[in-house]
Amino acid sequence: MQRIDAVTLRHLRALRAVVDRGSLTGAAADLGLTPPAVHGQLRALEDMMAAPMVVRGAHGAFRPTEEGRAVLAAEAQIAMALDSCVRRVTALQSGHVGNVSLGVVSTGEYFAPRLVADLRGALPEVEITLRIGSRDALIQWFQSRALDLAILGRPPRAPAVVTALLGPHPHVIIAAPRHPLAAADPALPADLLTETFLAREQGSGTRILLTRYLDRIGDGTPWRMVEMGSNETIKQAVMAGLGIALISQHTVTEELRSGRLVAIRAVGLPIKRNWFLIRREDMTLSPASQRVHDHILARQGDFLPRLSV
Repeated sequence: MQRIDAVTLRHLRALRAVVDRGSLTGAAADLGLTPPAVHGQLRALEDMMAAPMVVRGAHGAFRPTEEGRAVLAAEAQIAMALDSCVRRVTALQSGHVGNVSLGVVSTGEYFAPRLVADLRGALPEVEITLRIGSRDALIQWFQSRALDLAILGRPPRAPAVVTALLGPHPHVIIAAPRHPLAAADPALPADLLTETFLAREQGSGTRILLTRYLDRIGDGTPWRMVEMGSNETIKQAVMAGLGIALISQHTVTEELRSGRLVAIRAVGLPIKRNWFLIRREDMTLSPASQRVHDHILARQGDFLPRLSV
């Protein structure tokens, strides 16, 4: 009765060495064992397989039996699998392969795909998953350890994170080209506070920035706001004349350049913020994540939309 579960790599290597060298003495020299030890491994394998593995040939050299050849074929496949495994582990440890989850706040959706395309070109064996969501969603993903890295404008207080500066993240107030404040230089706080502001959902970083700005220039004066679900919707609504909006300049670079939108000039504008790359303080990055992290930092923010308009 065969006992396959008891077969070890030592048994298989002993058989391979005996067949390759044709003798116990030669196999022992290759394996760094004594001939009796090699003989013991071979006999144990034959007992476990319930079949002879080798026979002596005409000149006294060991050659495999049919059963032995079957076992050697399996040994060759195992050796190849182990070699592939070693190469895979080495690649994982060096960061050349692996899976990395990168989160980007929705304001960054206008540059994130290009950044990921660059990463895949530079690190082709690393599988990068891009997750775009609101600031609250990113923080939740980070808290649940669903992200390795994240790019956002204001690092969270919890969980504790390690931050790295990526580049400037200016915010502007946009209006349609024919809006009365489009040509103002500057627009006065009182004029801004009479406008309808189009804003993202509660908890959005841009919404928080808008509230702080208007409270600062208006000293508590009430102002009107209409909530909208995406930056793209806000842009289209502003172009349609439904209101004005405080928004990341990186989301409207093309519209400002083409003249479809105008950045209102006013005291305190643009609001200067920064983009950050963050990781959890209590998590050690995998080698692949570290390579992605380092590659993003090496770009020095050149993937961010050009700020000239």
